[in-house]
Amino acid sequence: MPAKKAGRQQIKRSIRTRGDRTETRTALAKALRSVESGDVAEAETSVREALSIMDRAVQKGILHKNNVDRRKGRLAVRLNKMKAASA
Repeated sequence: MPAKKAGRQQIKRSIRTRGDRTETRTALAKALRSVESGDVAEAETSVREALSIMDRAVQKGILHKNNVDRRKGRLAVRLNKMKAASA
């Protein structure tokens, strides 16, 4: 495949996935903020939403599965520590 065509395709792909990457980062940041705040109910809902969005990013090929699994694990550890501290 000619390099020019590959470049055009890459530009199209990056535009298509930009919103999904932004949504993923925003959901993860919101989940981390809510875990740090200490509100258990809010943290559980935002973490659940972030996990769902990250799984969708894997299905779309935006993030690697191992990367998302690592992030999900770390987020779950933080949530469980927060729950244990508040209980």
